[in-house]
Amino acid sequence: MNHIVTLQDAVTAFEPWMEPTDAELDAIEQEMPVILADVDLLDAHIVTLDRAPSELDERRIRRARRRALAARVALVNRAAGTSMPGGAA
Repeated sequence: MNHIVTLQDAVTAFEPWMEPTDAELDAIEQEMPVILADVDLLDAHIVTLDRAPSELDERRIRRARRRALAARVALVNRAAGTSMPGGAA
């Protein structure tokens, strides 16, 4: 019988380089509207997994899909606006 043994130091070690940097946290915060919209879309799909979607479910999925796409477009436009010098769009 083989025993599975973990090294406690490797599992619970804390190293400063293991934490996200400020830049990474800022990037996550910028992407949060997209993440939340995707979660709403997944929730709308999950509701219909065990049954046939009703008309109300289909509307909820369409609205969630539109919000997710709008959030992605807003993120891309924000990113393009910050990377283009001189205000070019």
